[in-house]
Amino acid sequence: MNAAPFDLENPTEEHRMLRDMVRDFTREVVEPQAEEHDASGTLNIPLLRRVGELGLLGITVPSDRGGTGLDATAAVIVHHELSKSDPGFALAYLAHAMLFVNNLCWAANEEQRARYLPKSISGEWIGAMGMTEPSGGTDVLGMKTTARQDGDRFFLNGRKTMVTNAPEADVFLVYATVEGKVTTFVVERGFKGFSTSAKIPKMGMRASTMGELIMDDCEVPASNVLGGVGGGVRNMMRNLELERLTLAAMSLGIADRCVEIMTRYSTERTSFGKPIHEHGQIQRYIAESYAKTEAARALIYTVARAVGPEFRNRLGTDSSKLFAAPVGKEVADNAMQVLGGWGYCTEYKVERLLRDAKLLEIGGGTLESHQKNITKELVRRVEG
Repeated sequence: MNAAPFDLENPTEEHRMLRDMVRDFTREVVEPQAEEHDASGTLNIPLLRRVGELGLLGITVPSDRGGTGLDATAAVIVHHELSKSDPGFALAYLAHAMLFVNNLCWAANEEQRARYLPKSISGEWIGAMGMTEPSGGTDVLGMKTTARQDGDRFFLNGRKTMVTNAPEADVFLVYATVEGKVTTFVVERGFKGFSTSAKIPKMGMRASTMGELIMDDCEVPASNVLGGVGGGVRNMMRNLELERLTLAAMSLGIADRCVEIMTRYSTERTSFGKPIHEHGQIQRYIAESYAKTEAARALIYTVARAVGPEFRNRLGTDSSKLFAAPVGKEVADNAMQVLGGWGYCTEYKVERLLRDAKLLEIGGGTLESHQKNITKELVRRVEG
């Protein structure tokens, strides 16, 4: 008797149950509100807190620290499913659950975890992370934000921009240099010398907001340094891998939804007396979209099995996002072409998914940065 084939997307029963829960929640709760928050450009804060009630805001946090205690595959599942309906909300979720909660969990000491994890895992406090600066994006190690110590306090000066959740967040992870050493700080909104800008308007992902963090002699207690002075690069690189993998999963969610939309539409729409799926041009759009989506799925879920807080997989995570991000955009564009004028209108959601997909070629590392990272790693292996 042959054994059942291995399910790459749901390697365990726990993963399958998680997917079923998130898929049902997305269809029943996330889908109905997506258009409204895209149109208004607002983050649905009550929805984010409902996600917290499901245990998803601390999905990668060990259970003995108040989290759900799941792995990178579980994080991929959540982003994959949410993005089928609302990539913008999924991005806000990523900024909170991955960039803030996961990062803080694995970089903080026990006192810091006790202080910040309960409120952020429940959704009482919304988190964000500040890395990009007005003068530079991909070159994060060239940051201009500085911190100087004075007794039991640090004073931060600088700007972080294009920070997802900035307008709503209560607490932030901010990277700054202390005498040239990259360091991570936990900054609360109420700290003296800290403020945020108005929302920055953007093309897509409008159900998440972004803005600028402004630090003018922002006073931060020394007890809010994560991982010690100079520990910022380690914190950053560890978290970037999970960020890139979950961003790739978002692109997969967009592609899955667009394949579904264009395939169904091709059976309903007729031209020249027959369903449009009988035309070779339409078959090409559908078939190539499906094949590339399946390739992205295989890569993302394979890499997810080898990503975790205790080991690195930079090559795999960069490769996942480098391949998957253009797939989401291309498949959304193909869907719009299959739907024609209706794709350009809002009824079928393709125009929103196409707008949202573009961000994934930029945020969390540009395609060019992934190309650089992959080449650098391969050359290092060859040399030795």
